[in-house]
Amino acid sequence: MIAFGPVPSRRLGRSLGINNIPAKYCSYSCAYCQVGRTPRRRIERSQFFKPDQIVREVETHVEKLQKAGEIVDYLTFVPNGEATLDINLGSEIRALTRLGIKIAVITNSSLLWREDVREDLAQADWISLKIDVAEEKTWRKLNRPHRALSMTTLLQGIFQFAKSFTGDLVTETMLVKGINDDTSSLQKVSEILSQVNPRCCYLAAPIRPPAESWVQPPSADILSGIHTFLDSRIPAATPLTWVDEGPFTPTGSAEQDLLDITAVHPMEEGSLEKFLQKAGAEWTLIERLLEGGRLIKSQFGGKSFYRRA
Repeated sequence: MIAFGPVPSRRLGRSLGINNIPAKYCSYSCAYCQVGRTPRRRIERSQFFKPDQIVREVETHVEKLQKAGEIVDYLTFVPNGEATLDINLGSEIRALTRLGIKIAVITNSSLLWREDVREDLAQADWISLKIDVAEEKTWRKLNRPHRALSMTTLLQGIFQFAKSFTGDLVTETMLVKGINDDTSSLQKVSEILSQVNPRCCYLAAPIRPPAESWVQPPSADILSGIHTFLDSRIPAATPLTWVDEGPFTPTGSAEQDLLDITAVHPMEEGSLEKFLQKAGAEWTLIERLLEGGRLIKSQFGGKSFYRRA
């Protein structure tokens, strides 16, 4: 399904996700990605789903939630790929505004050099831009972009969009141990973030199993020091270093809801147990999905996580 959730978002409250990109079309293959590696990176925009299909599924999902008395704070384009690869993103945002719910898009920023992408995103209420590093070599190691992309072009697009966007603009920086958590890297990133001048700069760390086993979060002491270092240099530096605990909301079939959510948002075991309880389902459902190879269990940070295969 295209619409899933709502899921508890550390930034957006109760967020109904929109998975407008099939797995896994992306311009990056980030080493820390929670939905795995990107088999084939791409930067060409395409139609993956018909716009009316996306709008219809979101409207139907919202209607179910409203009948159940569930609150939706945002409709969020947060696929298991790069949202702006969808060539119909702008028309989908326009069509969904009639629901009267704010619209958010989470992007890796890689296609902002394109005027049509900036025009599409300009129609949303809330945009999150990924800015992890400031140096090309580190960018290629951590974000592993499409070979045709360059750091210079990336930054030009980011600055151009930030200058013209009139909605709520935030940034997110993923901090990885030994990669971009040193003073030199942080100083350079803070200079970029200051130029972007977002409402808030979120500082994240890997909290779910990453694509590459070498990816680890900085220690708690290092993270605290990073926040102190950046707090006086960039707008509203805000840490995002904990796992969401739910509640996740079932909307019909517990199995389908679970597969739709975990395709984009791996669930920690405690949150999964709460979801099953709310859906009136048993743990045997999880065992069956694991045995059938439709769900994958993995460990990270001493916790168990489950994601769609």
